[in-house]
Amino acid sequence: MLECKPEDMLVDVSMTTWALTIVGLCALIAVDFFIGGRKPHDVSLKEAGIWTTVWVVLAVLFGIGLFLFGGGQASGEFFAGFITEKSLSVDNLFVFVLIMAKFAVPSIYQQRVLMVGVLVALVLRGIFIAAGAAIISTFSWVFFIFGAFLIWTAWKLIQEARSGDEEEEFEENRLLKAVERRFPSTDKYHGTKLFVVENGKRLMTPMLIVMLAIGTTDVLFALDSIPAIFGLTQDPYIVFTANAFALMGLRQLYFLIGGLLQKLVHLSYGLSVILGFIGVKLVLHALHETGVHVPEISIPVSLGVICAVLIVTTITSLMASRKQARAAENADEDKRAHADS
Repeated sequence: MLECKPEDMLVDVSMTTWALTIVGLCALIAVDFFIGGRKPHDVSLKEAGIWTTVWVVLAVLFGIGLFLFGGGQASGEFFAGFITEKSLSVDNLFVFVLIMAKFAVPSIYQQRVLMVGVLVALVLRGIFIAAGAAIISTFSWVFFIFGAFLIWTAWKLIQEARSGDEEEEFEENRLLKAVERRFPSTDKYHGTKLFVVENGKRLMTPMLIVMLAIGTTDVLFALDSIPAIFGLTQDPYIVFTANAFALMGLRQLYFLIGGLLQKLVHLSYGLSVILGFIGVKLVLHALHETGVHVPEISIPVSLGVICAVLIVTTITSLMASRKQARAAENADEDKRAHADS
């Protein structure tokens, strides 16, 4: 059962509720797999749009359920966390595109890679969330560390955006390199098979390697996304479910906005503002916990700031992309005019 609580933990979640929630999420993932991902195929924009809408609607329904059983603050924290995690996950898609290109994943297998990779990421994030909740409940000063880390990450994002540095190719992490060294692999895809036997030897296929790449790379993104959501709520149940709903629709979002990613030229600025804002919120909360009388930022204010930043970022990105495209067209016309003359 979900019951309101006056303390930082907004809802008292029983083990039965945790179990039912996890079973429900697993059932949704199974339905997604058997309906949309069981047979390898190229994902159309229509299919991606329908499933993206389904996952967003499910997240909204879950938030409404939290409002009914846990109160307005619990629901507000879920929506703030979900929107934050969803916006941060869009940044993950840039790296996912690089991974797909590096391993030359055929388009018909990309949805399977993303599905398993996201499941691996969800399990790893669950471990991160459990560890974070345990640390926070024992050491309240960790909010200072989380807050400072988010502010530093925000500043780093701004510097990278201003310098125009973009990661042009994916670099494998140490875990992935160790796996490739320890286990022999084949350089050809064999459908969706993870292992094949060739000349009496059991070999990994690139399919397994790229799935591990997607899942383990997400851990790096979790280093800022997990502290960010803990800056909005300290309730492990809300943190986990917000992450789960944000991640589970990531596969469809990849196919839906894949072509738009390059147009979100101001995304790094928007994410840096959000991370910096949450970092300041965490520091203020940490000061409040130590007895210092400072104003705390409410969830409605947090939700409003996050939504406003994302809307402004999207609008300015599309305007800048349109301007760049127009400038490129004019430059091409000038070149053709010079060539003709």
